[in-house]
Amino acid sequence: MKETIKSMQGLAEPFLAFLRWEASSGVILLACAILALIVANSPLSESYEHLLHYPIAIGAGEYVLEMGLLHWINDGLMAVFFFVIGLEIKREFLYGELRTYSAMLLPVGAALGGMLVPAIFYAAINYGQPTFGGWGIPMATDIAFALGIMTIAARQAPLGLVVFLTALAIVDDLGAIVVIALFYNTDLTVSALFLGLAAVAAAFVLGRFRVRFLPAYIALGLVAWLAFLQAGIHPTIAGVLLGLSIPAAADPEASLLHKLEHALEPWSAYAIMPIFALANAGVAISLATLDMTSPIFLGILAGLCLGKPIGIFGAVFVLCKVFRLQLPGNATKSQLAATGMLGGIGFTMSIFIASLAFTDSAMLDLAKISILSASILSGLLGTAFFKLQACFGGAGEKNKKNSKRVLTEMELPSIIIFVGCDSD
Repeated sequence: MKETIKSMQGLAEPFLAFLRWEASSGVILLACAILALIVANSPLSESYEHLLHYPIAIGAGEYVLEMGLLHWINDGLMAVFFFVIGLEIKREFLYGELRTYSAMLLPVGAALGGMLVPAIFYAAINYGQPTFGGWGIPMATDIAFALGIMTIAARQAPLGLVVFLTALAIVDDLGAIVVIALFYNTDLTVSALFLGLAAVAAAFVLGRFRVRFLPAYIALGLVAWLAFLQAGIHPTIAGVLLGLSIPAAADPEASLLHKLEHALEPWSAYAIMPIFALANAGVAISLATLDMTSPIFLGILAGLCLGKPIGIFGAVFVLCKVFRLQLPGNATKSQLAATGMLGGIGFTMSIFIASLAFTDSAMLDLAKISILSASILSGLLGTAFFKLQACFGGAGEKNKKNSKRVLTEMELPSIIIFVGCDSD
Protein backbone atom coordinates (compact mmCIF):
# COMPACT_ATOMS: atom_id res chain seq x y z
CA MET A 1 0.00 0.00 0.00
CA LYS A 2 2.82 2.37 0.91
CA GLU A 3 4.53 1.68 -2.39
CA THR A 4 1.29 2.41 -4.24
CA ILE A 5 0.85 5.71 -2.43
CA LYS A 6 4.48 6.65 -3.12
CA SER A 7 4.02 5.87 -6.80
CA MET A 8 0.85 7.97 -6.93
CA GLN A 9 2.69 10.84 -5.24
CA GLY A 10 5.32 10.69 -7.96
CA LEU A 11 2.59 11.01 -10.59
CA ALA A 12 0.61 13.69 -8.77
CA GLU A 13 3.30 16.12 -7.67
CA PRO A 14 4.38 17.27 -11.17
CA PHE A 15 0.77 18.02 -12.08
CA LEU A 16 0.16 19.74 -8.75
CA ALA A 17 3.15 22.04 -9.18
CA PHE A 18 2.23 22.70 -12.79
CA LEU A 19 -1.33 23.60 -11.79
CA ARG A 20 -0.14 26.03 -9.13
CA TRP A 21 2.30 27.78 -11.45
CA GLU A 22 -0.08 28.06 -14.42
CA ALA A 23 -3.12 29.14 -12.41
CA SER A 24 -1.31 31.88 -10.49
CA SER A 25 0.66 33.09 -13.52
CA GLY A 26 -2.63 33.79 -15.32
CA VAL A 27 -3.26 36.73 -12.97
CA ILE A 28 0.23 38.12 -13.60
CA LEU A 29 -0.22 37.61 -17.34
CA LEU A 30 -3.46 39.58 -17.32
CA ALA A 31 -1.87 42.39 -15.30
CA CYS A 32 1.03 42.64 -17.77
CA ALA A 33 -1.35 42.70 -20.74
CA ILE A 34 -3.34 45.54 -19.14
CA LEU A 35 -0.13 47.43 -18.32
CA ALA A 36 1.06 47.07 -21.92
CA LEU A 37 -2.25 48.46 -23.21
CA ILE A 38 -2.04 51.41 -20.80
CA VAL A 39 1.53 52.24 -21.80
CA ALA A 40 0.77 51.90 -25.54
CA ASN A 41 -2.08 54.41 -25.19
CA SER A 42 -0.21 56.88 -22.99
CA PRO A 43 2.43 59.57 -23.62
CA LEU A 44 4.99 56.77 -23.19
CA SER A 45 3.82 55.00 -26.37
CA GLU A 46 6.65 56.35 -28.54
CA SER A 47 9.28 55.24 -26.03
CA TYR A 48 7.55 51.87 -25.75
CA GLU A 49 7.73 51.31 -29.52
CA HIS A 50 11.32 52.53 -29.66
CA LEU A 51 12.31 50.08 -26.92
CA LEU A 52 10.64 47.14 -28.68
CA HIS A 53 12.53 47.82 -31.90
CA TYR A 54 15.87 48.67 -30.25
CA PRO A 55 18.56 46.58 -31.98
CA ILE A 56 20.50 44.11 -29.86
CA ALA A 57 23.54 42.28 -31.22
CA ILE A 58 24.91 39.07 -29.74
CA GLY A 59 28.12 37.39 -30.89
CA ALA A 60 31.76 38.14 -31.55
CA GLY A 61 33.86 39.02 -34.59
CA GLU A 62 32.21 37.97 -37.83
CA TYR A 63 29.60 35.87 -36.05
CA VAL A 64 27.10 38.44 -34.84
CA LEU A 65 23.32 38.07 -34.73
CA GLU A 66 21.40 41.34 -34.51
CA MET A 67 17.64 41.64 -33.99
CA GLY A 68 15.24 44.09 -32.38
CA LEU A 69 14.20 43.50 -28.76
CA LEU A 70 10.74 42.30 -29.86
CA HIS A 71 12.31 39.68 -32.14
CA TRP A 72 14.64 38.52 -29.38
CA ILE A 73 11.60 38.05 -27.14
CA ASN A 74 9.42 36.30 -29.75
CA ASP A 75 12.17 34.26 -31.40
CA GLY A 76 14.66 33.79 -28.57
CA LEU A 77 12.99 34.00 -25.17
CA MET A 78 9.88 32.19 -26.42
CA ALA A 79 12.09 29.30 -27.51
CA VAL A 80 12.60 28.61 -23.79
CA PHE A 81 8.82 28.81 -23.31
CA PHE A 82 8.33 26.27 -26.11
CA PHE A 83 11.07 24.09 -24.60
CA VAL A 84 9.03 23.95 -21.39
CA ILE A 85 5.94 23.10 -23.45
CA GLY A 86 7.90 20.23 -24.98
CA LEU A 87 8.76 18.98 -21.49
CA GLU A 88 5.11 19.29 -20.42
CA ILE A 89 3.89 17.37 -23.48
CA LYS A 90 6.38 14.55 -22.88
CA ARG A 91 5.50 14.41 -19.17
CA GLU A 92 1.79 14.15 -19.92
CA PHE A 93 2.32 11.32 -22.41
CA LEU A 94 4.64 9.42 -20.06
CA TYR A 95 3.20 10.03 -16.59
CA GLY A 96 0.09 12.15 -16.90
CA GLU A 97 -3.44 12.13 -18.25
CA LEU A 98 -2.28 11.15 -21.76
CA ARG A 99 -0.28 8.07 -20.77
CA THR A 100 -2.93 5.56 -21.93
CA TYR A 101 -5.12 5.44 -25.03
CA SER A 102 -8.32 5.42 -22.98
CA ALA A 103 -7.20 8.37 -20.85
CA MET A 104 -6.14 10.49 -23.81
CA LEU A 105 -9.29 9.85 -25.85
CA LEU A 106 -11.42 12.67 -24.40
CA PRO A 107 -8.78 15.44 -24.08
CA VAL A 108 -7.25 14.69 -27.48
CA GLY A 109 -10.69 14.53 -29.14
CA ALA A 110 -11.78 17.73 -27.39
CA ALA A 111 -8.55 19.49 -28.37
CA LEU A 112 -8.97 18.49 -32.03
CA GLY A 113 -12.59 19.68 -32.01
CA GLY A 114 -11.50 22.86 -30.26
CA MET A 115 -8.93 23.51 -32.96
CA LEU A 116 -10.79 22.53 -36.13
CA VAL A 117 -14.14 24.23 -35.47
CA PRO A 118 -12.63 27.67 -34.59
CA ALA A 119 -10.38 27.47 -37.66
CA ILE A 120 -13.44 26.68 -39.82
CA PHE A 121 -15.37 29.61 -38.31
CA TYR A 122 -12.51 32.02 -39.02
CA ALA A 123 -11.88 30.63 -42.51
CA ALA A 124 -15.57 30.88 -43.43
CA ILE A 125 -15.75 34.55 -42.40
CA ASN A 126 -12.41 35.48 -44.02
CA TYR A 127 -12.69 33.34 -47.18
CA GLY A 128 -11.36 35.19 -50.21
CA GLN A 129 -9.97 38.00 -48.05
CA PRO A 130 -6.28 38.93 -47.58
CA THR A 131 -6.84 38.14 -43.90
CA PHE A 132 -7.54 34.45 -44.60
CA GLY A 133 -4.05 33.45 -43.43
CA GLY A 134 -5.00 34.12 -39.83
CA TRP A 135 -7.13 30.94 -39.62
CA GLY A 136 -4.70 29.42 -37.09
CA ILE A 137 -5.17 32.26 -34.55
CA PRO A 138 -8.35 31.03 -32.79
CA MET A 139 -7.10 27.43 -32.52
CA ALA A 140 -5.08 27.97 -29.34
CA THR A 141 -6.05 27.82 -25.65
CA ASP A 142 -3.99 29.69 -23.05
CA ILE A 143 -3.31 27.27 -20.17
CA ALA A 144 -2.37 29.97 -17.65
CA PHE A 145 -5.41 32.17 -18.22
CA ALA A 146 -7.88 29.29 -18.42
CA LEU A 147 -6.66 27.58 -15.24
CA GLY A 148 -6.34 30.92 -13.47
CA ILE A 149 -9.98 31.79 -14.12
CA MET A 150 -11.08 28.26 -13.26
CA THR A 151 -9.25 28.55 -9.95
CA ILE A 152 -11.09 31.76 -9.10
CA ALA A 153 -14.51 31.11 -10.59
CA ALA A 154 -15.05 27.37 -10.38
CA ARG A 155 -14.00 26.27 -6.91
CA GLN A 156 -16.66 23.56 -6.93
CA ALA A 157 -15.37 22.03 -10.16
CA PRO A 158 -14.30 18.38 -9.81
CA LEU A 159 -10.60 17.59 -10.11
CA GLY A 160 -11.22 15.43 -13.17
CA LEU A 161 -12.49 18.47 -15.04
CA VAL A 162 -9.38 20.45 -14.09
CA VAL A 163 -7.14 17.63 -15.28
CA PHE A 164 -9.19 17.42 -18.49
CA LEU A 165 -8.78 21.15 -19.22
CA THR A 166 -5.05 20.95 -18.52
CA ALA A 167 -4.54 17.94 -20.80
CA LEU A 168 -6.72 19.56 -23.48
CA ALA A 169 -4.67 22.76 -23.40
CA ILE A 170 -1.40 20.80 -23.64
CA VAL A 171 -2.64 18.84 -26.68
CA ASP A 172 -3.91 22.16 -28.04
CA ASP A 173 -0.39 23.59 -27.70
CA LEU A 174 1.00 20.58 -29.54
CA GLY A 175 -1.50 21.14 -32.35
CA ALA A 176 -0.59 24.84 -32.52
CA ILE A 177 3.10 23.92 -32.77
CA VAL A 178 2.36 21.58 -35.69
CA VAL A 179 0.34 24.34 -37.39
CA ILE A 180 3.19 26.84 -36.91
CA ALA A 181 5.75 24.39 -38.27
CA LEU A 182 3.70 23.46 -41.35
CA PHE A 183 1.89 26.65 -42.32
CA TYR A 184 3.58 29.71 -40.81
CA ASN A 185 7.12 29.60 -42.07
CA THR A 186 8.94 31.53 -44.78
CA ASP A 187 10.92 30.14 -47.73
CA LEU A 188 13.12 27.28 -46.62
CA THR A 189 16.91 27.14 -46.83
CA VAL A 190 17.46 23.41 -47.22
CA SER A 191 21.07 23.24 -46.00
CA ALA A 192 20.28 25.09 -42.76
CA LEU A 193 17.18 22.95 -42.30
CA PHE A 194 19.21 19.74 -42.52
CA LEU A 195 21.74 21.12 -40.02
CA GLY A 196 18.95 21.93 -37.56
CA LEU A 197 17.34 18.51 -37.99
CA ALA A 198 20.73 16.83 -37.51
CA ALA A 199 21.21 18.70 -34.21
CA VAL A 200 17.72 17.68 -33.08
CA ALA A 201 18.37 14.05 -34.11
CA ALA A 202 21.60 14.07 -32.09
CA ALA A 203 19.67 15.31 -29.05
CA PHE A 204 17.15 12.48 -29.45
CA VAL A 205 20.01 9.97 -29.67
CA LEU A 206 21.42 11.31 -26.40
CA GLY A 207 17.97 11.06 -24.85
CA ARG A 208 17.54 7.51 -26.12
CA PHE A 209 20.72 6.46 -24.33
CA ARG A 210 19.65 8.31 -21.14
CA VAL A 211 22.51 10.81 -21.30
CA ARG A 212 22.01 13.33 -18.49
CA PHE A 213 24.81 15.77 -19.46
CA LEU A 214 22.77 18.99 -19.76
CA PRO A 215 25.43 21.14 -21.56
CA ALA A 216 25.29 18.72 -24.51
CA TYR A 217 21.54 19.33 -24.93
CA ILE A 218 22.02 23.09 -24.57
CA ALA A 219 24.72 23.13 -27.26
CA LEU A 220 22.61 21.07 -29.66
CA GLY A 221 19.59 23.25 -28.90
CA LEU A 222 21.52 26.43 -29.75
CA VAL A 223 22.73 24.90 -33.03
CA ALA A 224 19.17 23.84 -33.91
CA TRP A 225 17.79 27.28 -32.97
CA LEU A 226 20.31 29.14 -35.15
CA ALA A 227 19.87 26.70 -38.03
CA PHE A 228 16.07 26.92 -37.96
CA LEU A 229 16.30 30.72 -37.82
CA GLN A 230 18.47 30.70 -40.95
CA ALA A 231 16.35 28.02 -42.62
CA GLY A 232 13.12 30.02 -42.44
CA ILE A 233 11.48 27.72 -39.87
CA HIS A 234 10.40 29.55 -36.75
CA PRO A 235 13.24 28.92 -34.27
CA THR A 236 10.89 28.24 -31.35
CA ILE A 237 10.21 24.83 -32.95
CA ALA A 238 13.76 23.93 -31.91
CA GLY A 239 12.74 24.51 -28.29
CA VAL A 240 9.81 22.10 -28.54
CA LEU A 241 11.84 19.36 -30.23
CA LEU A 242 14.65 19.72 -27.70
CA GLY A 243 12.12 19.42 -24.85
CA LEU A 244 10.79 16.19 -26.33
CA SER A 245 14.35 14.77 -26.52
CA ILE A 246 15.09 15.14 -22.79
CA PRO A 247 15.34 11.68 -21.18
CA ALA A 248 12.78 10.46 -18.67
CA ALA A 249 12.88 7.66 -16.10
CA ALA A 250 10.50 5.15 -14.56
CA ASP A 251 10.53 7.28 -11.41
CA PRO A 252 9.25 10.72 -12.50
CA GLU A 253 11.11 12.58 -9.75
CA ALA A 254 14.46 11.01 -10.67
CA SER A 255 14.32 11.96 -14.34
CA LEU A 256 16.12 14.87 -15.98
CA LEU A 257 12.75 15.67 -17.56
CA HIS A 258 11.16 16.30 -14.16
CA LYS A 259 14.11 18.27 -12.81
CA LEU A 260 14.25 20.60 -15.82
CA GLU A 261 10.49 21.17 -15.87
CA HIS A 262 10.50 21.83 -12.12
CA ALA A 263 13.38 24.31 -12.52
CA LEU A 264 12.13 26.13 -15.64
CA GLU A 265 8.35 26.19 -15.18
CA PRO A 266 8.41 29.08 -12.65
CA TRP A 267 10.63 31.10 -15.01
CA SER A 268 8.30 30.38 -17.91
CA ALA A 269 5.16 31.20 -15.92
CA TYR A 270 6.38 34.22 -13.97
CA ALA A 271 8.99 35.79 -16.28
CA ILE A 272 8.85 34.70 -19.93
CA MET A 273 5.07 34.82 -20.40
CA PRO A 274 4.68 38.20 -18.62
CA ILE A 275 7.54 39.65 -20.70
CA PHE A 276 5.86 38.32 -23.85
CA ALA A 277 2.60 39.98 -22.77
CA LEU A 278 4.34 43.29 -22.06
CA ALA A 279 5.99 43.22 -25.49
CA ASN A 280 3.04 42.02 -27.58
CA ALA A 281 -0.19 43.19 -25.92
CA GLY A 282 0.60 46.89 -26.23
CA VAL A 283 -1.68 48.15 -28.99
CA ALA A 284 -2.67 51.76 -29.56
CA ILE A 285 -6.48 51.61 -29.60
CA SER A 286 -8.27 53.97 -31.96
CA LEU A 287 -11.25 53.96 -34.29
CA ALA A 288 -8.89 52.81 -37.02
CA THR A 289 -7.63 49.78 -35.10
CA LEU A 290 -10.89 48.87 -33.33
CA ASP A 291 -12.94 47.86 -36.36
CA MET A 292 -15.60 45.46 -35.07
CA THR A 293 -16.92 44.87 -38.59
CA SER A 294 -13.56 43.65 -39.88
CA PRO A 295 -13.39 39.99 -40.92
CA ILE A 296 -10.35 39.65 -38.64
CA PHE A 297 -12.32 40.78 -35.58
CA LEU A 298 -15.42 38.77 -36.46
CA GLY A 299 -13.41 35.67 -37.38
CA ILE A 300 -11.37 35.64 -34.17
CA LEU A 301 -14.40 36.46 -32.01
CA ALA A 302 -16.49 33.73 -33.63
CA GLY A 303 -13.62 31.25 -33.52
CA LEU A 304 -12.73 31.70 -29.85
CA CYS A 305 -16.12 32.54 -28.32
CA LEU A 306 -18.28 30.17 -30.39
CA GLY A 307 -16.01 27.72 -32.20
CA LYS A 308 -14.03 26.69 -29.11
CA PRO A 309 -16.98 25.73 -26.85
CA ILE A 310 -18.87 24.12 -29.74
CA GLY A 311 -15.82 22.11 -30.82
CA ILE A 312 -14.85 21.02 -27.29
CA PHE A 313 -18.36 20.22 -26.06
CA GLY A 314 -19.39 18.60 -29.33
CA ALA A 315 -16.31 16.36 -29.51
CA VAL A 316 -16.70 15.20 -25.89
CA PHE A 317 -20.44 14.62 -26.32
CA VAL A 318 -19.91 12.49 -29.45
CA LEU A 319 -17.04 10.50 -27.91
CA CYS A 320 -19.02 9.82 -24.74
CA LYS A 321 -22.00 8.59 -26.80
CA VAL A 322 -19.95 6.42 -29.16
CA PHE A 323 -17.59 4.87 -26.58
CA ARG A 324 -20.00 5.00 -23.60
CA LEU A 325 -17.67 7.19 -21.55
CA GLN A 326 -18.44 9.42 -18.57
CA LEU A 327 -17.88 13.15 -18.67
CA PRO A 328 -14.50 14.18 -17.19
CA GLY A 329 -14.64 14.02 -13.37
CA ASN A 330 -18.34 13.11 -13.61
CA ALA A 331 -18.98 16.75 -14.40
CA THR A 332 -22.37 17.99 -15.49
CA LYS A 333 -23.04 19.09 -19.07
CA SER A 334 -23.24 22.71 -17.93
CA GLN A 335 -19.80 22.43 -16.28
CA LEU A 336 -18.40 20.93 -19.47
CA ALA A 337 -19.95 23.75 -21.50
CA ALA A 338 -18.39 26.32 -19.14
CA THR A 339 -15.02 24.59 -19.50
CA GLY A 340 -15.37 24.78 -23.28
CA MET A 341 -15.95 28.52 -22.96
CA LEU A 342 -12.78 28.89 -20.91
CA GLY A 343 -11.03 27.06 -23.76
CA GLY A 344 -11.77 30.19 -25.83
CA ILE A 345 -9.13 32.11 -23.86
CA GLY A 346 -6.36 32.05 -26.44
CA PHE A 347 -4.05 34.86 -25.36
CA THR A 348 -0.39 33.79 -25.51
CA MET A 349 -0.33 31.28 -28.37
CA SER A 350 -2.98 33.16 -30.38
CA ILE A 351 -0.97 36.41 -30.29
CA PHE A 352 2.15 34.44 -31.19
CA ILE A 353 0.44 32.91 -34.25
CA ALA A 354 -0.99 36.33 -35.20
CA SER A 355 2.54 37.77 -35.25
CA LEU A 356 3.46 35.06 -37.77
CA ALA A 357 0.28 35.34 -39.84
CA PHE A 358 0.25 39.10 -40.39
CA THR A 359 3.18 41.24 -41.50
CA ASP A 360 0.97 44.31 -41.89
CA SER A 361 1.08 46.26 -38.62
CA ALA A 362 -2.56 47.41 -38.86
CA MET A 363 -3.80 43.84 -39.35
CA LEU A 364 -1.60 42.61 -36.50
CA ASP A 365 -2.84 45.32 -34.12
CA LEU A 366 -6.45 44.52 -34.95
CA ALA A 367 -5.76 40.81 -34.46
CA LYS A 368 -4.27 41.49 -31.02
CA ILE A 369 -7.24 43.61 -29.98
CA SER A 370 -9.59 40.90 -31.28
CA ILE A 371 -7.74 38.20 -29.32
CA LEU A 372 -7.83 40.26 -26.12
CA SER A 373 -11.54 41.03 -26.58
CA ALA A 374 -12.47 37.42 -27.38
CA SER A 375 -10.37 36.04 -24.51
CA ILE A 376 -11.96 38.42 -21.99
CA LEU A 377 -15.44 37.59 -23.28
CA SER A 378 -14.73 33.83 -23.16
CA GLY A 379 -13.46 34.18 -19.60
CA LEU A 380 -16.55 36.13 -18.54
CA LEU A 381 -18.91 33.66 -20.21
CA GLY A 382 -17.16 30.65 -18.65
CA THR A 383 -17.19 32.31 -15.23
CA ALA A 384 -20.88 33.21 -15.54
CA PHE A 385 -21.77 29.64 -16.56
CA PHE A 386 -19.89 28.13 -13.62
CA LYS A 387 -21.48 30.59 -11.19
CA LEU A 388 -25.00 30.04 -12.54
CA GLN A 389 -24.85 26.26 -12.42
CA ALA A 390 -23.46 26.46 -8.87
CA CYS A 391 -26.24 28.83 -7.75
CA PHE A 392 -29.04 26.80 -9.26
CA GLY A 393 -27.79 23.40 -8.17
CA GLY A 394 -26.45 22.35 -11.54
CA ALA A 395 -23.58 20.43 -10.00
CA GLY A 396 -25.85 17.72 -8.55
CA GLU A 397 -25.30 15.62 -5.47
CA LYS A 398 -23.06 13.08 -7.18
CA ASN A 399 -20.82 15.79 -8.51
CA LYS A 400 -20.60 17.43 -5.11
CA LYS A 401 -19.42 14.18 -3.58
CA ASN A 402 -16.75 13.71 -6.24
CA SER A 403 -15.40 17.25 -6.02
CA LYS A 404 -11.99 17.42 -4.32
CA ARG A 405 -11.77 21.21 -3.99
CA VAL A 406 -8.22 21.17 -5.35
CA LEU A 407 -8.76 24.57 -6.76
CA THR A 408 -8.83 26.13 -3.31
CA GLU A 409 -6.71 23.80 -1.21
CA MET A 410 -4.27 22.32 -3.75
CA GLU A 411 -3.60 19.45 -1.38
CA LEU A 412 -1.63 16.40 -2.45
CA PRO A 413 -3.78 13.91 -0.51
CA SER A 414 -6.89 14.79 -2.49
CA ILE A 415 -5.00 14.23 -5.73
CA ILE A 416 -3.72 10.88 -4.49
CA ILE A 417 -7.26 9.85 -3.62
CA PHE A 418 -8.47 10.92 -7.06
CA VAL A 419 -5.70 9.10 -8.89
CA GLY A 420 -6.34 5.97 -6.84
CA CYS A 421 -10.09 6.03 -7.50
CA ASP A 422 -9.65 6.81 -11.17
CA SER A 423 -7.38 3.84 -11.74
CA ASP A 424 -9.98 1.24 -10.72
